[in-house]
Amino acid sequence: MYRKLSLSTSSSNHVSNLVKDQSDDHARRIAEFSVDVLRAAGEVPVDTEDATAGFVSIRCGFHSGPVVANVVGSRNPRYCLFGDTVNTASRMESHSLRDRIHCSEPAAELVRRQHAGMGVRSRGVISVKGKGSMHTYWVGE
Repeated sequence: MYRKLSLSTSSSNHVSNLVKDQSDDHARRIAEFSVDVLRAAGEVPVDTEDATAGFVSIRCGFHSGPVVANVVGSRNPRYCLFGDTVNTASRMESHSLRDRIHCSEPAAELVRRQHAGMGVRSRGVISVKGKGSMHTYWVGE
């Protein structure tokens, strides 16, 4: 349905929009995927035997830009992405808040162009480790 590639790291899981024929709606698809993932997570109980524990909360973040990809390892080969885009996407997730979708300015501009109906609201300028000051956005609001 989403045509996404899931990539795992030691600390989190990343989903990339690496498809053979990249269309002009990649940011729209990532934004819609993020909204659906947040909704689905919010329906999963933390403890099926204790309803008072609530539901799973996650935070999402994304960025759009070029990456370098390669297979790493010989015993247990893994497909890995490298570059500033990967680091920035990770920072968008780590600077997000629970049950929110956070993105960079380049990603926000793409979402606005590709999906005018998707709410994109300025979060303002925040300090991002390794990046300095960045104007970032909330998606799906």
